[in-house]
Amino acid sequence: MKKRRIMVPIILLALACPVIPGFDSGLKVRCYTVESDAVQAPVRVALISDLHSCGYGENQRELIDAVDSQNPDLVLMSGDIFDDELPDDNTEQFLRGVGKRYPCYYVTGNHEHWSGSGAFLEKMDILKECGVHRLSGVCETVSVRGTAINLCGVDDPEASFTASADPARDTVSFLQQIDQVRKASENGNYTILLSHRPEFFELYAAQGFDLSLCGHAHGGQFRIPGILNGLYAPNQGFFPKYAGGEYHKKRTVMIVSRGLARESTRVPRFYNRPELVIIDIV
Repeated sequence: MKKRRIMVPIILLALACPVIPGFDSGLKVRCYTVESDAVQAPVRVALISDLHSCGYGENQRELIDAVDSQNPDLVLMSGDIFDDELPDDNTEQFLRGVGKRYPCYYVTGNHEHWSGSGAFLEKMDILKECGVHRLSGVCETVSVRGTAINLCGVDDPEASFTASADPARDTVSFLQQIDQVRKASENGNYTILLSHRPEFFELYAAQGFDLSLCGHAHGGQFRIPGILNGLYAPNQGFFPKYAGGEYHKKRTVMIVSRGLARESTRVPRFYNRPELVIIDIV
């Protein structure tokens, strides 16, 4: 009996050992390299997605310092940087920390639109004040060390929630915006599409974008590395195809960030640390 009492905690400890590290929510920097003959010199992009107004230290220094340590040429934000329930303070602090020091570009996610028309416009005003460019069905060309890059961005399909109060948005649909930016980018430059939704990858590939940067899936929330890349993602359901990582179809590469949400999620992450994504285009 004494031996059995000793063995029980040992067995429980052994079972807990692989589980406890899975709930680590510390910030991770995840790096990708994408090759292209269209760039004259390497271009480094920092991808920020699904921050959901979560906190990363005093004045967001942990996240800002992580971006600074990577010295990106561009900071791109693929939606849900704000949340529809949490205050905007953390997001505003982050944007003020990077917006005037890096070229920053942003597209909306569903949660910005779910905030309602008044709150949505307040969030868009914060972006402007912080020097962040919103891409709403438009394509802008930037130059990075001699390489011209098309930066295209589309609103989240949930934009209908706030369309009537959004002066930056046409009345066109998500699909029409995709068509608009494709036509605007037909100039031979390397083209990046910034879109919140990864589940439309086949559409992005059919349009011939070089690189699509997305979020929304939160890494599938629960992961088992090497076995399960994600348990559930919004708009994809269980065992999502595009939970997080790098995907290829035709000439298009899609990179899906697992996002930065922590305290805003009702279900904890498991083996799915929040991440700052760095992409080197070489």
